[in-house]
Amino acid sequence: MTKQNNRKNAPRGIGFSHWKKVPLGLVVFICASCLFAARPQARDTGAPGGNSVEIEYGYPDQSIFVATVNDRGQPDTPMTSLAEALMTRAGLSWHAEPYPAKRLFSNLRNGTTPFSILVRASSLLDSCIFSKKPVYSTTLNIYNTGDKAPVKSRKDLVGKQIVTIRGYSYGGLLKFISDPANRITNEVAGTHKAAFKMLANNRADYLVDYASAAEDILSQSPIPGIQSNPIKQLDIFLVLSRRYPNAEQLMVKLEAIVETLDVDKILSSSN
Repeated sequence: MTKQNNRKNAPRGIGFSHWKKVPLGLVVFICASCLFAARPQARDTGAPGGNSVEIEYGYPDQSIFVATVNDRGQPDTPMTSLAEALMTRAGLSWHAEPYPAKRLFSNLRNGTTPFSILVRASSLLDSCIFSKKPVYSTTLNIYNTGDKAPVKSRKDLVGKQIVTIRGYSYGGLLKFISDPANRITNEVAGTHKAAFKMLANNRADYLVDYASAAEDILSQSPIPGIQSNPIKQLDIFLVLSRRYPNAEQLMVKLEAIVETLDVDKILSSSN
């Protein structure tokens, strides 16, 4: 008897007969609510195609600008501020990470690092999309002091003593400098600042460096009688790995955004 009473009084699920008493509109509402709650929610980042993949901005640890040290102890440059402006306007979740040049190029090719702002490197043309226009340009200069003859082409460096900065290929110029047939004595500095100090102390006759870094250094520590001559123009582009979802659409969006930005002001305010 006890067993039968317990079964009779036990809670029961809602059977079909009970559902027949529930208004049809309420049944539809309950079912729709359950389906919506079970559906994964996509994060709208504002990127074309609903792209919700966080994007990494990779940059060279040796920059055409004078680098500072960020709160993670990493070298950082004004170009990170341009990346921030672009990513914010595009509504993308992002982070920045510095790499040696070879590692950065490898990451862009395999998609580990989807985004950068770099020269139009031929080794990346098949794996990456470049912006149609450069977003920034600088000049590669040859600096000298005193009465030394100006260097206006790479041939003028033959047989000379020069200072270069570790980590740069100078758009192929380093290969010419390193060729023993050209009899160039190359003193290698670790930073832009160290390179100019070597030039000021007559460690070499000439210095190869980018105007974007040199102007900042010379404004803080002028060198009497210093002169410069341009040897090459360097254009910088937006670079996006083709492996990033909706890469072509995103590049179109980034190109439109950069047209609305005062790039020079962003870069100068970051110095």
